[in-house]
Order: sequence, then structure tokens, then C-alpha cells
Amino acid sequence: MEENIIKNWGELARDPMHEDALNIILAGIRAADPRKSVLEHLRLESGNICAGEHCVQASGGVYVIGFGKASVPMARGVVDVLGDVIVKGAVIAPKEVAAEIKEVGKITVLPGNHPIPGEDTLRSTEALLEICEEARARAAPVIVLISGGGSALFEKPMSPATLDDIAWATKELMRAGADIVELNTVRKHLSAVKGGRLARILHPSPVVSLIISDVVGDPIEFIASGPTAPDTTTYADAVEVLRRRGLWSKAPYGVKAVIEAGLRGEIPETPKPNSIVFGSVVNRVIASNYKSLKAMAEEAGKRGYTPLVLTNMMTGEAREIGRFLAGLASSSTGFSLPAQPPLAIILGGETTVTVRGDGVGGRNQELALSFAIHCSEDVTAVLASVGSDGIDGVSEAAGGIVSCSTKREAAESHVDLVDALKRNDSYTALRKLGRAIITGYTGTNVNDLVVLLVG
Repeated sequence: MEENIIKNWGELARDPMHEDALNIILAGIRAADPRKSVLEHLRLESGNICAGEHCVQASGGVYVIGFGKASVPMARGVVDVLGDVIVKGAVIAPKEVAAEIKEVGKITVLPGNHPIPGEDTLRSTEALLEICEEARARAAPVIVLISGGGSALFEKPMSPATLDDIAWATKELMRAGADIVELNTVRKHLSAVKGGRLARILHPSPVVSLIISDVVGDPIEFIASGPTAPDTTTYADAVEVLRRRGLWSKAPYGVKAVIEAGLRGEIPETPKPNSIVFGSVVNRVIASNYKSLKAMAEEAGKRGYTPLVLTNMMTGEAREIGRFLAGLASSSTGFSLPAQPPLAIILGGETTVTVRGDGVGGRNQELALSFAIHCSEDVTAVLASVGSDGIDGVSEAAGGIVSCSTKREAAESHVDLVDALKRNDSYTALRKLGRAIITGYTGTNVNDLVVLLVG
């Protein structure tokens, strides 16, 4: 991972507080470095592959598969540890990454589509499943590398659902403001490989899944839709999510046909916690939002701020979180609550955006824009919010950085922040003001990282 992945650093680091905020964000991203995280958790001992306390015998070699935004650097870590012990492997990465990197040792890099699964995803999934079949036939151990984005990059629809049906469900649930638990509850039940079904495919091979979490609270069954984890949700839950979001009556034939067949018992449920297929499966989270927040707090302390990690389970509408943090900045300045300045309030998680307009933006930029609108100009504060994967919503930005003077800057530049928020056009506004953070893919994904500095 690059030392400084922020491409427009010079534009953004306009004073010491802005520079501090950016460095604190960088510390969080670096802490989730996939290659280093694999090296911290995977080792080879006397012919055994060990992840933590769990070891599997690998004298006949090991297979490696993976999918997600961090799959390539994770694969590098596995090659560093296992080298020639690897028989064969493949990982699915975003097609932009796969276009540049074709292989990592004996591990082939295949292209997939994100955030909506497409034909690249389907072809690469079939290639991955061929490797799974070879490993299963030999009962050989399999290392599975799972990271955020895996739900879109690894997919095989459950017949008669099609890829278009899954794409419809993904798009419409995201537009309706569904959180990742709701989204993946539905996706699991339309998929032949999610919700523990990959573990069923690999059984009886020993499976070690190394997971980088992009889901609030790190519930393994929802990270990349839990392909090797027991599923506690049901087809009935999938219907309930679609009804709650006003989508069940609009659902295409394939979506309804699969779910209704599941409700009738004609399609087997996803494997549950008591299933035999999990007897030889170990799921291990090797990097998470919490790990990144601790690194951010340490960096903030080095820079002279009192660090306060507020939560690693930030959820809710992005604009409401931004407004709340603006109030927190005023509270710290006026009443030394929750602590007196200089203060670094650090949060992680994943907010949502209910799309009302036709603008360009993302949840982190919307959070930052809302903070800028509501922050009192007599407060000295800087807020930075980014998606740790480097991609925020439907924009090229990772997020945004603003201060309590951004409103004045916007007025001077004839940028209407309130109108931009109303139209979900946060990227356009922040880009015009030189406040959109641009990184490109960071190679990791542990949810969103937010720091509020009160000076």
C-alpha cells in the first residue's frame, strides 16, 4: 500500500488541521493493509497451515480462492507465507484491478463487476468454482480470501433467477436506503454460492477463510454475504426486507420465483449453524473497522489531540450524522463536552443515503456536506469522512474534507450547499470547492472512517 494514497493532497492540506485530519485518515487505511493483515494471521508450521490457534495439515498442497476489493493484496500475503505449498488458485477483483494485475504467484487474478454483478463476475465465478471442485475431489485444504465487494464480484444466481434479477435487487435496495444486512439477506437467498453455500460446495475439504470486514460490527455471515458462514436468515426474512422497502410487488419474475420456491421448501434453505458442512470450516476476521479506528486514535494522540473513539457502529442517514457531528463540535467548543479541545472525535461504520435527487455523490461526501452546512462559523473544526476502499457512492471520490468555514467559501464561489444536499449532488459541490478526497482503489475495505478535529 502506498505511503500516501491521496492523489490531491496538495489541494486538500490547506492548513495544519486539514493536514492532521488527512494523516489520521491515512493511519486508519494503512492499519487495514490486507497483505500485512494476512501476514499477521497466517503461518506455516511443520507442514501445517495455521490461522491463529487453528491448523490444518497441508502435505498435499493447498488451493486458494478469493473475491473482494482486497483480494489481490491478500493473495500476495498468502503467497508470501505459503509459496510452493500452493497448488493452484484464483481471486476475483474489480475489473480495473484485474486489467493491471494478471497473477500473483500461482494465483490467477480474474475480473469481476462492482457494485453491480455483471457478466465478468459470472464468468470468473464459474472459473473459481472449477477450482473448488478440484479441491473438493481431493479433499484438499482451501484458503478462502473474503473482503468487501465480494457480494458483487462472486455470484452465481439460483435458477430461475438471472444476473439481471440480482442486479435489480441490488440497485433497488441500495436506492431505497437498505443497509448491508438487509441487502445481503436478500442476495444470499437469490444466490447459489452465498449464505454458507460455498462451504457446502467445498465440503469435506478443510476451509480456512481469512476475512476483511466491511460490515458494521463484523458479523461474518453478512460480509460478502457470508459464503463460508452459517446463515441465520431465511427466505421469509428476504421477503420481509423487500416488503419493508416497498419492492416486493415490483420484483421481477426470477426474484419472486426463487424466494417463493424457497418458502415452499422446493429450494433448500441456506446452511444453518448446526449444518455438518461447517465442521471443517474456520472463519477468521483479520482486519476490521475497529482496528483502523484504534490506529487513527493513536495518530491523533501523536498530533496533540485528545482522541475519543465514539463508535465503530455508526449507522443511519449520512446527512443526519453530519448534522449531529456539527452539534458535537459546538458542544466541545462551548461546553467541553464530550471533552475540551484540542479534540479528535473518531467514528467508523457505514451510513446510508436515501436517494431523492439526480446528483453525483456518496454517503461520506453527503455526511461532510451536511456537517459543513450545520457547523457554526465561530467553531474551529475540520471533518474528514472517507470510504476506506477509496470509492464513495457513484463518484470518483473516496469522501470529503470540510471545515466550519466551508459555508463561506461556498457562498463566495456561488456554490449552493443546501441545494446540492437536496439533490444528492455532494461530489459536484465538494469538487468545485477543492474538498473531494481522491484516492482511487485503496486495496482494502473496512467500512467508512470519520475524524472530527476540534481546535
